[in-house]
Amino acid sequence: MVENEKPSGNLIYGVNERPPLRDTLFAAVQHLLAIFVAIITPPLIIAKALNMDLALTGFLVSMALFVSGVATFIQCKRLGSVGCGLLCVQGTSFSFIGPIIAIGNAGGLPLIFGACIAGAPVEMLVSYSFKYLRKVITPLVSGIVVMLIGLSLIKAGVISCGGGNPEAADFGSLRNLLVAGVVLLCVILLNSSKNKYLRMSSIFLGVIIGYVLALAMGMVDFSSFHTGEYASFYVPVPFKLGVEFSISSIIAVALVYLVTAIEATGDITANSMISGEPVEGEKYVKRVSGGVLADGINSLLAGVFSSYPNSIFAQNNGIIQLTGVASRYVGYFIAAMLIVLGLFPIVGIVFSMMPSPVLGGATLLMFGTVAAAGVRIVASQKINHRDMLVIAASLSLGMGVELMPSVLNQLPESVRTIFSSGITTGGLTAIVCNALINLKK
Repeated sequence: MVENEKPSGNLIYGVNERPPLRDTLFAAVQHLLAIFVAIITPPLIIAKALNMDLALTGFLVSMALFVSGVATFIQCKRLGSVGCGLLCVQGTSFSFIGPIIAIGNAGGLPLIFGACIAGAPVEMLVSYSFKYLRKVITPLVSGIVVMLIGLSLIKAGVISCGGGNPEAADFGSLRNLLVAGVVLLCVILLNSSKNKYLRMSSIFLGVIIGYVLALAMGMVDFSSFHTGEYASFYVPVPFKLGVEFSISSIIAVALVYLVTAIEATGDITANSMISGEPVEGEKYVKRVSGGVLADGINSLLAGVFSSYPNSIFAQNNGIIQLTGVASRYVGYFIAAMLIVLGLFPIVGIVFSMMPSPVLGGATLLMFGTVAAAGVRIVASQKINHRDMLVIAASLSLGMGVELMPSVLNQLPESVRTIFSSGITTGGLTAIVCNALINLKK
């Protein structure tokens, strides 16, 4: 499509069209409302799991927003061969939460950022060799991994609903469960509304309602917040929190990078279809290759700037359908908004003070949706007896280490770091079992 060429179908503005400023801002805000909570949730969950203080948690949330803005700009702009050149929004990936928490418990933040940086080239290589890896990472395998990601995260969501700390005296109290239940109910009701704008912003509005309720119930602790102690403006500094490397940590995230490459391919394909762009041929191949390459580069940048790996958000494809705006120039405004939000510490600190039940109520449905997406991927395949064995073995071992992590206590620390994540254990099991079964066919 050439510049200003009118789009076909239900689109109002095509990929290369420049909408008027009012329409651009309106579309950008819709995207921002849909992704904001999803971007800040991974750093909040990881921070709570690793018992970080308010200042550090706020910083990580801010850097997640900043990096997401930079990553979104790269995807939309397409710098040379890097980026897909579509209205693709990037944000902090949920897929890495399990392995990151395991690595953080073993060696802290520097080891996490080192693994994210060193593992990112795996996804970059996939962008050039995807057709070969598809024989190993089949839809069945990717569906199993996505299912494991959702199932593993549900535990974190339930813990947040109870109060965040299972050993606390008020864990599972009526007050905590009430707030979490109100947020969950609001998200469900808003998401099932016939009003498309309420649906798009359901999670964001649910969090705001829950936050206000928690404030009214005295659940927000302002004692640790003193404005004078925090900077008024962040200047992103590379490697600010340090970086360390270990082979076991890199292996633990490498598999997830393979899976996110496959997910990115699917998201870019869906975005291309919605945006009236080709989904086959040389232009399509270059677009997918550039998008997956950008996914890896952006995740590397995230590690450099003290954040976690990024991935393309699938929910934005739905917003393109609803608004009829596929213009990649809207992505520039989304990127600018995210960068600005990330540069002001007050944004990260305010959301870092959010009580755990509010976060739990908002994320529980999100994590269940991830697991359901994995089920749908697996169900879309023709399942035979051998495939059932792959599914059974992968879920058994993957969920086994999630439910009973102490089973690995007698193993060397390097081995525990790799297999303490159910996503990694189940994913590797799926790859190995699927490969062995295919060899015997």
